[in-house]
Amino acid sequence: MSADPAGGEPRGQAPELLAQAAAAGIHRLAIPTPFQVGRVNAYLIEDSPLTLIDSGPNSAKALDELERALADLGHSVEDLELLIVSHQHIDHFGLASILARRSGAEVAALEPLAPFLASFGRETDLDDAFAQGLMLRHGIPADVVTALRAVSASFRGWGASVEVTQPLAPDGELRLRDRTLRVLHRPGHSPSDTVFLDESSSTLLAADHLIAHISSNPLLARPLGAEPDVGAARPQALLTYMDSLEQTREMELSLVLPGHGDPIVDHVALIDERFRMHRRRAEKIRRLIADEPRTAHEIAQELWGNVAVTQAFLTLSEVLGHADLLLRDRSVVEQEAGGGSALQRSLGASRGRGSRVARARRPVLASAQPRRVARSRVGVRRSPGPRRPRWAHPRTTRRGSRRARRVRCCAG
Repeated sequence: MSADPAGGEPRGQAPELLAQAAAAGIHRLAIPTPFQVGRVNAYLIEDSPLTLIDSGPNSAKALDELERALADLGHSVEDLELLIVSHQHIDHFGLASILARRSGAEVAALEPLAPFLASFGRETDLDDAFAQGLMLRHGIPADVVTALRAVSASFRGWGASVEVTQPLAPDGELRLRDRTLRVLHRPGHSPSDTVFLDESSSTLLAADHLIAHISSNPLLARPLGAEPDVGAARPQALLTYMDSLEQTREMELSLVLPGHGDPIVDHVALIDERFRMHRRRAEKIRRLIADEPRTAHEIAQELWGNVAVTQAFLTLSEVLGHADLLLRDRSVVEQEAGGGSALQRSLGASRGRGSRVARARRPVLASAQPRRVARSRVGVRRSPGPRRPRWAHPRTTRRGSRRARRVRCCAG
């Protein structure tokens, strides 16, 4: 995740907004993690069944603080009746197995995510193999790749396999006694990102889909259920994420409760700023390859220095995600050479500032095709028909961005 102070709500409003959520029966439990992103937000929904969305990592400290937070609300782990997993990152589901065993609660997650959670060890082996192939292909040295695989293996203790007993269908519903949660698949930050809309209060429980103080990093990830395949087309995580943000932008929401940090009121303004940020970063990458081809890792080193080594896969995901914006715009091409890949300026693209990202004609995304407008549920604006997604429209800006030296991520 990249630090991003723009958007969101002033910190002073957080207690009032959290009190508003608590009045609707939704309580934030901020659970410690060992990761740079800091605490992760679990949410207790006081309803029937008594429901916990996300749990925190598999650590004694996280469990201790979760138990104390539940006790402050008059509950214990054994009272929990439904555990919901928002996505596949270990800071969000690591404790789910322990909580399910102690409470006997049902475990709900997006149906395609269930096999991943049930076979966590095998699935992370496949993820590591996928990441290794991408890193080697895009210029990260073999010794760095080996070191990063060792680091990844050391993180696995913060997660644990858990059996999903209640698979959720995308665009389905979870009916509680006093409310209905709409289940919305919003991939991008991970393939399994799921958000939950409480229709009774127009509150979106967004996990890592949208966060106020840092921008969610769309990590390159092996598609759920797929085997690692170096020859396969790589996932376009950033394009997928921006498509998901476009869908969320169209929702009528009173409050967004994120997976990290404080609540969000004006989600539209925050999403618009994220679109501008991604366009600025893509333009910066375009300028870096105006004169000569570079690998994605070389570009990352130019942008982030040593961070591109210590967090090589994270910065690689950032570069390739924004390269996909440029490839879609036909302002750069990806060149194959020696079993690897480099990015270079398209022969038809200008070297100057006149070639702006998203200025070329671009096909309308699938999400912008005519929508079904017969339903009029709370939380969804009606659409008049097909249109280009908002993030695809060019907006020039004179605001420069300082050279980033930190990249933060909630991948766990």
